[in-house]
Amino acid sequence: MIVAAALPLVAEYGAAVTTGQIARAAGIGEATIFRAFKDKDELLDACVAEAVGTDHVLRELASISLDEPLADRLAKAAEALRAHMERMGTVVGALHASGHLRGRGPGPDTQDGADTRDGADTRDGADSRDGADTQDGADSRDGADTRNGAGPPPDSRTRSFSALRNAVVELIEPDRAAFRLSPEKVAAAFLGMLFTRLQTPLPQAEAPLTPGELISVLLHGTLNAPGSAP
Repeated sequence: MIVAAALPLVAEYGAAVTTGQIARAAGIGEATIFRAFKDKDELLDACVAEAVGTDHVLRELASISLDEPLADRLAKAAEALRAHMERMGTVVGALHASGHLRGRGPGPDTQDGADTRDGADTRDGADSRDGADTQDGADSRDGADTRNGAGPPPDSRTRSFSALRNAVVELIEPDRAAFRLSPEKVAAAFLGMLFTRLQTPLPQAEAPLTPGELISVLLHGTLNAPGSAP
């Protein structure tokens, strides 16, 4: 609940967000935050872990009906993945721009001017992120320790990509017979094309492929008709 309330504020204010703002958004007392998190930095780390985690987008992918046409399934998957990437980029970018992910030194917490660090009740192992223990370098979502601004390790990114690929495989499995390639390869191609589209900057005059165009290229290629290449 605390992290969910904090994410939009972190995206807007970066590390300048105060625990008072977060408490008001969550509808709780400010002291409650410090019963769940050691300090604001730990809460911000939990926000990064939530933003880069794939649990939410995997639930969205799993909710897409297999009774819909293949192109519609892929279009909904593309939109869910776009929203995931956008949220991740916004949260991580805001924190990086405000210095949170470039290394943090000791300093007062920005809890509306009140420094509650070392004074808050952290209960030597207090529960954070609504059930995940992050005390003393504990693990964050997808096995990534985001403490001190560290991003997910390569093996965590590999696991996340594999989970996303498997979710897309489930979406296209009913149409396996229609493909020349395995659903696993088709899913990997879909994710590769989508992530490249989302991450590659283009001149303003060159609009990126729309989701519909990307899916059309994936399913039908770029030729006007099969066998029409010179």
